[in-house]
Amino acid sequence: MQHDPSDGSSASFVTGTTTLSRRQLLGAAGALSLMAGTATAQHAMHNHAGASHTADMSPTMGMVPEPPVPAMDQPLVEPEVRRSVDGVLSTTLRVGYAYRQIGGVRLYVRSYEGGSPGPTLRMKPGETLRIKMINDLPPNRDGLPADISHPHQFNNTNFHFHGAHASPSGIADNVMRSMAPGHSYNIEIALPADHTRGTYWYHPHHHGSADIQMSSGMVGAVIVEGDFADVPEIVAARERLLVLSQVVFDASGMIENFETLFPETATRFLAINGQRRPVIEMRPGEVQRWRILNAAYQDDMLLDLEKHELHAIAYDGIQLGAVQPLKQLLIAPGQRADILVKAGGPGTYGFNAAPYDQGHPSPVGPLARVVVSGAPMDMKLPRALPPAPLASIKDTEITNRRKVVLSATAPEADAAGHWQEFGFFIDGKKFDPARIDHRVKLGAVEEWTIVNTHEHDDHVFHIHTNPFQVVSVNGKPLATPEWRDSVIVERKGGQVVFRSRFLDFTGVFMLHCHMMNHEEMGMMQTVEVYKP
Repeated sequence: MQHDPSDGSSASFVTGTTTLSRRQLLGAAGALSLMAGTATAQHAMHNHAGASHTADMSPTMGMVPEPPVPAMDQPLVEPEVRRSVDGVLSTTLRVGYAYRQIGGVRLYVRSYEGGSPGPTLRMKPGETLRIKMINDLPPNRDGLPADISHPHQFNNTNFHFHGAHASPSGIADNVMRSMAPGHSYNIEIALPADHTRGTYWYHPHHHGSADIQMSSGMVGAVIVEGDFADVPEIVAARERLLVLSQVVFDASGMIENFETLFPETATRFLAINGQRRPVIEMRPGEVQRWRILNAAYQDDMLLDLEKHELHAIAYDGIQLGAVQPLKQLLIAPGQRADILVKAGGPGTYGFNAAPYDQGHPSPVGPLARVVVSGAPMDMKLPRALPPAPLASIKDTEITNRRKVVLSATAPEADAAGHWQEFGFFIDGKKFDPARIDHRVKLGAVEEWTIVNTHEHDDHVFHIHTNPFQVVSVNGKPLATPEWRDSVIVERKGGQVVFRSRFLDFTGVFMLHCHMMNHEEMGMMQTVEVYKP
């Protein structure tokens, strides 16, 4: 009999002199298989009872053994570098989950290009950054909350070029964009020809998800090349990129709930370039240039290099006019510091985060080990630097003055409080993307006073698009005003006064606390620069 695929009958098979249908044959085979399986199981149980064999089960019980990965003390590894070509840096950034091995712990977290940090982008003033952003994260599992300052929709993202003097509109440095999972987006940011040269960075800035994503390691450096090109001592120094981060995770090695981040003691350990306590090698007398980026999601760090001074040459991507020798360096989330390190005698020296009180204890511990060995080098520190690139803002330039107040509320038993019991405000209000908080005329030169009335925490004020010049802190004028894009404002009435030129670009951008727990919970405002 020939089976007709078009009818519903079973095909028949001939075995010896007996004809069986396909259904009968399969049934018989199943019965034989079941009998054999039962016999095997009984045999295995008998052997197990006799202690001669184990049951026929996966010996790993679903666990996959992995070779041990060194937890620390490995040579410092710097991120992949992507460079501009013919005036354009064109690249792709894929956002997705990836496994990370760090500090002896295996994590599964959101990342750029499967790494942490993401690729380092190197370009020059006057060039254009073009990125195809691919959001390969899974769909969000929640909707938009009634209070937009409740962390939410952790798989929406966008892109912020932190510190760039560039357009905040359209497909440029526009943090009002929402890049949803499963889609690709174009980003195009053109830098002016006179843009300051130095160390900048990129990170997500989608309100609701930025904190979760940054704490996962979604950060990367941008180097605008060409600073100190006429200073031979700096040109000769080996350049190292050090991206500082706070490593945090839950019991599954993930970051899926805001509760993983909000306790002030949440940090497990500190890292550089996604490594726990890497080794930085130097030779006696060698001078290296360290581009230090504090990409931590929440806390300040007080940096200390055992038996060495740190020599600052730039802050927040803006050259200093003179070298600043430092015993220690306090660096807040979002800030950058370019420093020169001149190695001492042979030995191993700890590069650590020292204790610091920012209203709660900053995380402490080893960041790296500096191993000095080999043939000595006779390298010098520069005696002088070129003039700072931005002209100081004079009293006569000021066209307007403003005051901005940072504040917060907390439950009575602060340490026992759930994150939903806290509130973070600017001028008494939480962030509202539909509200314009400050309107500034294009070309204005303004003096702002930032006040922190919060009793518990210092805050880190950051504003997009235009850098500012700090002129006084807590009522004391700075001997040399300092250009920044992020600054610490101390708790209990601390004040910072700065001046800024609102040049070149109109549009809406943000000011906020760069302690990202605080930003995510409402400590952010909008600024609109308009052409009169």
